[in-house]
Amino acid sequence: MDDIVKQALAKWPNVPDCYGWLGLDARGRWFMRDDAAQAAGDFPQSRGSWLRHEKLIDFIGRNYESDDEGRWFFQNGPQRVYVELECTPWVWQVLPDYRLQSHTGLQSSAEECLLDEEGRLYIASPQGLGLVHSQDMVLAAEAVEQGVWVPRDVVSADLPVQYGFVRSPAKSQRR
Repeated sequence: MDDIVKQALAKWPNVPDCYGWLGLDARGRWFMRDDAAQAAGDFPQSRGSWLRHEKLIDFIGRNYESDDEGRWFFQNGPQRVYVELECTPWVWQVLPDYRLQSHTGLQSSAEECLLDEEGRLYIASPQGLGLVHSQDMVLAAEAVEQGVWVPRDVVSADLPVQYGFVRSPAKSQRR
């Protein structure tokens, strides 16, 4: 977490949390969801505006964490902005040596490989569960063919409970 964020948290410890305003899609792209996007439907059906400002994306990535309930958030100064997930909290790119790099730039390694009913490939890492980026399926297939990763069949709807994350903190907040 950035020092400036830690300082803001110390200065303003009781800022209300924010729900529904930020989304992460299955390709690792961030979306800002204003009132109109939220009124048009839940994420990802109503995505909002694709964030493309590199410094903002880097700032979000450096301050992206989860709470004890498995809800992922971006700590924006003193305010916690909960993230709506299209799929998983991480989106992995596969490097040529089969190590992983997340949508936030974090390097990691595979602990478990999973394949769901729709043919999507997931990797569980020390940081948590992530979907393999669709553009990296050639390298992922090589890892599977070489026995580096051995996929286990899973049902995608079961993944949040099995791996401890919440796809929609906004929906869980409404209950």
